[in-house]
Amino acid sequence: MSHPEAPPRPAAKLTLPTLTAMVVGSMVGAGVFSLPSRFAQETGVAGALIAWAVAGTGMLMLAFVFQALAVRRPDLDAGVYAYAKAGFGEYLGFFSAFGYWASACVGNVTYWVLIMSTVGAVAPVLGDGDTVTAVVVSSVGLWGFFLLIRRGVKEAAAINRIVTVAKIVPILFFVVLALFYFEPSVFADNFSGTDEAGTLFDQVRGTMLATVFVFLGVEGASVYSRHAKRREDVGRATVLGFLSVFAVFASVTIVSYGLLPMAEIAELRQPSMAEVLESAVGTWGKVFISVGLIVSVLGAYLAWTLMAAEVLFVAAEDRDMPRFLGQSTAADVPENALLLTTCLSQIVLVVTLFSDDAFTFALDLTSALSLIPFLLAAGFAVKVAARPERWGAVGRSTRRELVIAVVATLYTAFLLYAAGPKFVLVSFILYAPATFLFVKSRREQGRRLFSPGEAVICAVSVIGAAAGIAALSAGWIEL
Repeated sequence: MSHPEAPPRPAAKLTLPTLTAMVVGSMVGAGVFSLPSRFAQETGVAGALIAWAVAGTGMLMLAFVFQALAVRRPDLDAGVYAYAKAGFGEYLGFFSAFGYWASACVGNVTYWVLIMSTVGAVAPVLGDGDTVTAVVVSSVGLWGFFLLIRRGVKEAAAINRIVTVAKIVPILFFVVLALFYFEPSVFADNFSGTDEAGTLFDQVRGTMLATVFVFLGVEGASVYSRHAKRREDVGRATVLGFLSVFAVFASVTIVSYGLLPMAEIAELRQPSMAEVLESAVGTWGKVFISVGLIVSVLGAYLAWTLMAAEVLFVAAEDRDMPRFLGQSTAADVPENALLLTTCLSQIVLVVTLFSDDAFTFALDLTSALSLIPFLLAAGFAVKVAARPERWGAVGRSTRRELVIAVVATLYTAFLLYAAGPKFVLVSFILYAPATFLFVKSRREQGRRLFSPGEAVICAVSVIGAAAGIAALSAGWIEL
């Protein structure tokens, strides 16, 4: 059965400033406002400095990977998914698309949980964002954004540019005020961490998923590349977006250690950034950061929903997802992909009612789901840098590109190790059922369902999902 011809696409109109704003907008979200307590639960100042050095270097290498691939393979849209498919075949490409999409959906839930937890400080009925009332209110907001984005990509992108500027202000304000009230003696006491934190290596490893979460979005420009006015702007926006927020993220963590003892920071209610500032300047500081958080999180939600729907849409256009996900409106909005994205976020939102710590679990699962797509993209970059003529690359690769790609691959492999078996198994629980979408797509095309290699990958995913379900049932892992 032939695939219906896609409707003509409108001229690309996203400029470098807009693409950069989308990268920054997708990176600056719920994660940064939770950083003080997340780090204090795992490590002291020394471990935090090392963790940021490792995470910053690794994520910068990934940013360079996306920059290089945007130039070397300009024919590939929706970067993360397309790179995995080009390098490792259709089935792993499908898994990359689904994993990246699912991580975005789960990540979107953390935004609503954190907003409800923030408002819950003055409205107890919302609790920590995981009560029935909180889920109902969040659901209203979730579907309200669905209607907004459905109006058109240009309108959503314009709003995102405004929100990106608005949400950077309170974060910078926090850093400046924290430096003003910084106490060197408190900072020194927090330097080595606590005995319970374990070795320095264990402390660094414990922070890795938190750093992954706040850096998700570094690939944002490549995901939205089909709308770029100039292809080279995709890579530039990726690196500019990363560099513009890295120093801010690290500063938020480090300056917090100079305001409160590590043990106190670890016990703060989310958003912990607001609680830290309140300890220094009083209630008005908490209110100011809380308002900034709501603006920031809503902006990040907008950016991530756009990117999630875009990945499904492009995968459907490439016939790796069922064709109904490749339908778009006259306003260039992938409506069915957007609807499915909203539906999965709604399901995960309801699941938070049954979790002991909805925000932390959703944050870590979001990070874990994104690691396989990142690993495959980095692996493809290694192939392109090593043998550019074999992989259809434009121009000649350099030894520098190969080194960067290898470092990025090793970094993402380390992150999978740092995540531990818990989140890998839970990820399989989501990956395995997704194969039904792959099967539906193959049947629409009248093709063989699986090649021998794809059948092996499918079997591994099913076994992993079964192990994950068994572990949950036996209580070996908990949500």
